[in-house]
Amino acid sequence: MVKEIERAGIPVVHMCTIVPISLTVGANRIVPTIAIPHPLGNPSLSLEEERDIRRNLLTRALKALETEVSEQTVFEK
Repeated sequence: MVKEIERAGIPVVHMCTIVPISLTVGANRIVPTIAIPHPLGNPSLSLEEERDIRRNLLTRALKALETEVSEQTVFEK
């Protein structure tokens, strides 16, 4: 679905825990997340630490949306 949305001219960020799968399906902008059972956080952390993790992931995703890409790009830290 990511590729079809991109073909329509809408930039998409694929946030995922397993980057090779995103690369296989052809996602252009990929943001790696935390872990399979909790992709956007870690419930064993404090609320403040959890908020920081989520803010960091969201910031990377927004930066990826702003970035013009010509090939598949993984947006690490």
